[in-house]
Amino acid sequence: MRATVCHKLPACLAFATSLLLPIAILSARAQTLGGAKPSDQDLRAAFGKAAAALQAKDYPAAERGFKDFLKLDPNNPGAYTNLGVVYRHLGQMDDAIRAFETARKLDPQTVGIDLDLGLSYFDKRDFQNAVPCFERVLSGDSSSLQAHYLLGESEFLLRDYQKAIDAFEPIRDQEQSDLDYLYMMGISYGQVKRNDDSRATFQQLVVAGGDTPHLHLLLGKAYLDLYDNAKAEDELKKAAAGDPKLPYVHYDLGVLYQRLGKLDEAADEYDQEIKISPNEPWSYESRGTLWVDSGDTEHAIPLFKKALEIRPNLPDSLAGLGKAYLREGKVNEAVSYLKRALEIQPDSANKHYQLGQAYLKLGERAEAQKEFAEQARLQADARDKQTDRITGRLPDSESPSQ
Repeated sequence: MRATVCHKLPACLAFATSLLLPIAILSARAQTLGGAKPSDQDLRAAFGKAAAALQAKDYPAAERGFKDFLKLDPNNPGAYTNLGVVYRHLGQMDDAIRAFETARKLDPQTVGIDLDLGLSYFDKRDFQNAVPCFERVLSGDSSSLQAHYLLGESEFLLRDYQKAIDAFEPIRDQEQSDLDYLYMMGISYGQVKRNDDSRATFQQLVVAGGDTPHLHLLLGKAYLDLYDNAKAEDELKKAAAGDPKLPYVHYDLGVLYQRLGKLDEAADEYDQEIKISPNEPWSYESRGTLWVDSGDTEHAIPLFKKALEIRPNLPDSLAGLGKAYLREGKVNEAVSYLKRALEIQPDSANKHYQLGQAYLKLGERAEAQKEFAEQARLQADARDKQTDRITGRLPDSESPSQ
């Protein structure tokens, strides 16, 4: 069961990326090309044809066009950049990242390439790699509103709340009426114990949001994150009453009820969310978890597979499949999925425990003991960190310098 939902915020938090996505045609560099063969005229014509297809949103034709252009001029950064934009629209984020990385190597001075590369990592939910891209944008243009927003959102989703604040604060005047921005700022202030700033930001959120379902959803999420379950339920129910088809409201109610041990109510909320948001993986994953925890692997496995079909690298869905297959006695399949999950999330004590159990089933006691030892280490580290947060810790004493 998840403690928080911060890393699974609704698509509305990514609105700044999609609405501000640059679809510029990088023509100047691409059209000023030397060489006798092919001619400049041929190059301009080829580039123009691909660019026109991109502007017309004919992405398959644009892809073919830029690939054909690159056969004529294989080191043109503008063509690679536009090809990356095409792949982003086609949802092929790995291809987009490769195209933008190539463009960046060919033209490291153009800030826009880093922004596009960061957007691609962001859309892939690879926030760790998105962060340095947005930082490079800001090093060249510290006034970039979009880069500040995306950097702050990425740090927020990585749970580095002080860095999120550092990125967000310079654009506060511009975003003072943006509900998602205020939500993330309020949570971030609260997490670093700037309680007065947190309260003031949530008050601003209430004023800016009015009595709308979206506002109640954000407040409900905030209370979920703060473990104020009663207030979370109150706000989320208001959101659902105001708009029963509001994306994520039933998912968050499911998280709340699962936290409270009301598993039937949680299951019903996840089922409702699946109907409302069939292209989001989280409710499939959470509903599958409820099934597998109840011992029903027949219903759990298709849900985990559906979640992974939507987003292939979800560690909890991979681990859920591993747990389900382990219960069915398909131990080799269980080991395979659990190892994949730990490649993505190596600091999960529970996943190391599950893999240890699978190795025991295979009779590989040495491998099992390694996994149990790593589980114990991670749990001890977690206890130490919790103790430090509660009690504080003095620095190690040092001998005075002579």
